[in-house]
Amino acid sequence: MAKTSWNDYSATSASNTDIDSINIDEGCPPSGINNAIRELMAHTADVVSGTTALASINIDGGSITGITDLAVADGGTGASDASTARTNLGLVIGTDVQAYDAQNALTDTAQTFTAAQRATITTLTDGATITPDFAASNNYVVTLGGNRTLANPTNLTAGQSGSIFVVQDGTGSRTLSFGSYWDFAAGTAPTLTTTAASVDRIDYVVRSTTSIHAVFTANYS
Repeated sequence: MAKTSWNDYSATSASNTDIDSINIDEGCPPSGINNAIRELMAHTADVVSGTTALASINIDGGSITGITDLAVADGGTGASDASTARTNLGLVIGTDVQAYDAQNALTDTAQTFTAAQRATITTLTDGATITPDFAASNNYVVTLGGNRTLANPTNLTAGQSGSIFVVQDGTGSRTLSFGSYWDFAAGTAPTLTTTAASVDRIDYVVRSTTSIHAVFTANYS
């Protein structure tokens, strides 16, 4: 078959004996090589300009174009639908190809949720200095076993928000100071409820990588 475009080329080198009927087989005339190079350049220009559509597959959209008659060995799928194409190529949904679900949330598109959304509450390690990792979660809880400092978190990203539940242990009377990134109204850090087992909450929004706007609410229990 005369190879009149890129889609006709073979992955087997020995099978490429012509370009658009120009003989490039072993022992061909020197002029054939010159003419073949010119024809190859023309084929390339056709692809670049869009005159020739290369074999392509669009699995997400469920359609396949330009490869119905192109065998797998030649770079196609030998199929006219997405399911057969995956089978011919040996691809398995969930292993080699991730299925697209129109119900999945996208990070760059406005979403309307029709069911409850939940964030986990991550337990912070109690210690003299408590340093939250803001890449780990949005909501946190810590039970104070002594007077502590809530340090500047790591992995700050502007726009993150959440809550930190601060719990007094069974002894109570624990205090909490704050790192320089924590910004409270009027620049005044809050005083914790000191009753044993009491719960206070700090709600926060990260304004920048060095500023966390925080609101303190005391004595929930």
